[in-house]
Amino acid sequence: MRILITGAFGQLGFALNDVLSDKFDVIRTGRVIPSGLKGIGLNIQDKIYLNEVIAATSPDLIINLAAMTDVDACERNPEIAKEVNIAGFQHICDSFKGKIIQLSTDYVFDGKNGPYKEDDPVCPISVYGKTKLASEKLIFEHSSDNLVIRGNVLYDDSSYTKASFLNWVVESLRNNQNIKVVNDQFNNPTWTRSMADIIELCIYKNVNGIIHWGDLDHVSRYDFAVMIAEKYSLKSSLIQPISTEELAQEADRPLQSGLITEKISKMLNVIPPSIDDCLSVIIEKNNQ
Repeated sequence: MRILITGAFGQLGFALNDVLSDKFDVIRTGRVIPSGLKGIGLNIQDKIYLNEVIAATSPDLIINLAAMTDVDACERNPEIAKEVNIAGFQHICDSFKGKIIQLSTDYVFDGKNGPYKEDDPVCPISVYGKTKLASEKLIFEHSSDNLVIRGNVLYDDSSYTKASFLNWVVESLRNNQNIKVVNDQFNNPTWTRSMADIIELCIYKNVNGIIHWGDLDHVSRYDFAVMIAEKYSLKSSLIQPISTEELAQEADRPLQSGLITEKISKMLNVIPPSIDDCLSVIIEKNNQ
């Protein structure tokens, strides 16, 4: 099977390539190809070139990771967010007849009664959440065989991304810097390798529809940061709790959020890993 991944050089893209490249013919595409790595430069907003890439590579499956994910930037630039997250994804649907796997988010919910199941009512409270929900609707207009996987707070220690919460906490504390982390936003942070493993299983089992995947622990961002500090033997006292209201972010955040994974856990007979287990593997890998 040949799999084309858009946005393949972000945190999840690297994890997916590690998991899938030994078993499948993986085509990595992205807006920017990191120096020394192989891939096809691709902006999903460019429909003509997207058509050419799909025609030239003839993938059997597309996994779309390409998105504008900076929540505050989406709020500041709603038209650009729509062009990338809605129109760009529509280009994929228009250019490809096969199965598509689309990564979505818990931000399609309002965060009043989480964690959430797949059939809970959606009610996004940010531009980002609204654009991702729109893409969910588009994917099933394209084909009922497609798959939406909602995730939340994906993390890894990849050196190729600026969006790593794990790296930000570790590097800040190692430099003896105080950091402020919100203590009233609750999710179940998910290691990118955990998500990549689930995507692989969904490919083998030909899963369709909407599923949720998140790791075991349902914690605040502040608690997550403290867990990271303690695991890396760093000073958790440098982490200062702050409320979302005090932080004054431009986009509203769902506070009591997170995802319930019971549906796919039963379907695939899998158990979500704990944060402690995931961090242990990351640290062990780096010490080899």
